[in-house]
Amino acid sequence: MHKQMASKHIHLFLIILVLTASNVSAQQDAGYTYYMYNTLAVNPAYAGVRNSLSINALHRSQWVGFDGAPTTESLSAAVPILKKHAGIGISIVSDRIGYISTNAVYSDFAYRLNIDKHKQFLLGLKVGVNFRRAKFSEIELENPSDQDFGQDYKSSLLPNIGFGVLYVTDKFYAGLSVPKMIENDFEPISVSRSALSGERKHFYLIAGHLHKINSDWMLKSSLLVRATRFAPMIADISAQFIYEDKFWLGPMFRFGDAAGLLAGIIVSNQLQLGYAFDFSYKNLTGQYNYGSHEILINYTVPESGKKVCPAYF
Repeated sequence: MHKQMASKHIHLFLIILVLTASNVSAQQDAGYTYYMYNTLAVNPAYAGVRNSLSINALHRSQWVGFDGAPTTESLSAAVPILKKHAGIGISIVSDRIGYISTNAVYSDFAYRLNIDKHKQFLLGLKVGVNFRRAKFSEIELENPSDQDFGQDYKSSLLPNIGFGVLYVTDKFYAGLSVPKMIENDFEPISVSRSALSGERKHFYLIAGHLHKINSDWMLKSSLLVRATRFAPMIADISAQFIYEDKFWLGPMFRFGDAAGLLAGIIVSNQLQLGYAFDFSYKNLTGQYNYGSHEILINYTVPESGKKVCPAYF
């Protein structure tokens, strides 16, 4: 009896979650626990930071064990141009929740202003398109004749543009960005699908600091604050303890939502592998899932005849 009641609550919550995905959650851009290694996804100025080609891949499975829970994949790459006075990049994101999926492809351009040998100020531009699809026909309904869910939905390709600034030193970085300036409207099919009607601008503050504790250990602290209209502000903090450039381990905390752990292996100066786990301590979903999990792959292609430095930022 209790299992049946719990199952009904889960299915009811999922229906509400899917139908409000755009108005509540999906208007929030895809979020990551490993945001500090996926900076290009939110700030185009990061395309000009590295001195060689860098590639980043990330998979996030949220609320594992919860049917229809969100999953996100992102792939980004950036390379310096114009004698390293600028950089270009590409960001690809696929975000799914229930029967609704959103895909985006963006190109990034950054111009670097070298303040001195160890300090940079970067200006970034992001341009791309979004596409949303809802497979309503796959929902199992008690009333199959419900016309509101009788056909799938596909949006047109919706262009967008964003901006960002970033200040970087050897041990610190901070940036402000708005990766999507245009508040596109997804065409609603019916009143019950009005949740598909639009996007909202997101404002990001990102920062990080590297502190040398002793000859073996370093502490990398990170902060991300994300704000948009009609949704609560989200703030993430994390602390990664790095041992002899071999591995890192540390906690994360998302105010009012989740806590977790980040771990990673520095295979070489070129290759880093990471895993992150976080568990919601507040949301209803925390009662019915096994937390959220991320897998990170970060690779830097070395310049010919030059040594790659570890990618702390």
